[in-house]
Amino acid sequence: MLNMGGPSTVPETHDFLKNLFMDGDLIPLPFQSVLAPIIARRRTPQIEKQYEAIGGGSPILKYTRIQGERMAALLDELHPATAPHKAYVAFRYAQPLTDETAQEMKRDGVKRAVAFTQYPQYSCSTTGSSLNELYRRAKAGEAGEGVEWSVIDRWGTHPGFVEAVAQNIERALAKWPEDARSDVVLLFSAHSLPMSVVNRGDPYVLEVSSTVSAVMNRLKHANPYRLVWQSQVGPSAWMGMQTSAAIKGLARLGNKKVVLVPIAFTSDHIETLYELDLEYVAEGRELGMEVERAESMNDSPVFIRALADLASSHLREYAAGRIGPASTQMGLRCPGCRNATCASSKAWFARAGL
Repeated sequence: MLNMGGPSTVPETHDFLKNLFMDGDLIPLPFQSVLAPIIARRRTPQIEKQYEAIGGGSPILKYTRIQGERMAALLDELHPATAPHKAYVAFRYAQPLTDETAQEMKRDGVKRAVAFTQYPQYSCSTTGSSLNELYRRAKAGEAGEGVEWSVIDRWGTHPGFVEAVAQNIERALAKWPEDARSDVVLLFSAHSLPMSVVNRGDPYVLEVSSTVSAVMNRLKHANPYRLVWQSQVGPSAWMGMQTSAAIKGLARLGNKKVVLVPIAFTSDHIETLYELDLEYVAEGRELGMEVERAESMNDSPVFIRALADLASSHLREYAAGRIGPASTQMGLRCPGCRNATCASSKAWFARAGL
């Protein structure tokens, strides 16, 4: 289960930030090995305060482990041919890091593995970066010799995921009287991307948009909605409009009822618990708005069953030879790609790591 991760305790914040800013797939920087530690050191005190404000660390590891354990139990029933199943967590920037997880797999003697991204929508800077790191470790034999790999690389329109999101929105809307719900604006908020990444052909914006469209179809387009973007870092141009600016704009236009919907996250972490809950909800309420936030996936049984369905379908189709180890879409590099590791990683996974 591949994801960005987050510091489980406040003292882990600096190492998390250093790993994040060292990742050229996510944040390309000139003189990265020099600048990244400096930026991380400067930002650490501010980010530590944010983690303190949400309870002393990110809950993403707790929820990913819950999701993985329950998914594996369901998989034992749905696809007994490959049972017993075990879910491993491989975070890109926080413990357990990919190298630690690879070593655990090797100790366990794993011979068949699925790299299952927990970013529903594909981006080279998220799923791509996680797969690149896994490729480096697995190719070097750190996960063991002769492991047969395949990849679940995107699933933003899977019916189970869409249903889980829609149900969480409906629970948030239920906080208003029935005759007032149709006036509530749904603001789908996703982590933004630098325009330099978007403009080289990254598919993330299109895939997030597809998720939003599928969710609104499930909700029968009963509410007005917009897709907005959060978590911009640094002075360069990023995908907009920004979530905070959208809230202020809606208030100015007289739209006083809003549900914020995290649409590219699979569990609570700092972007939901601090940025959405403590910043944006508070901003809206200060402007006289009624603002609620749809829950994240966390331990949603509907969502966990969706993960199990994705994995069992993948295993079944792969075993029958109806799909390859990596999807056709994953094999296509961004037209503006200049990342040699990306090319090698995609080719390696397409050969099932053999």
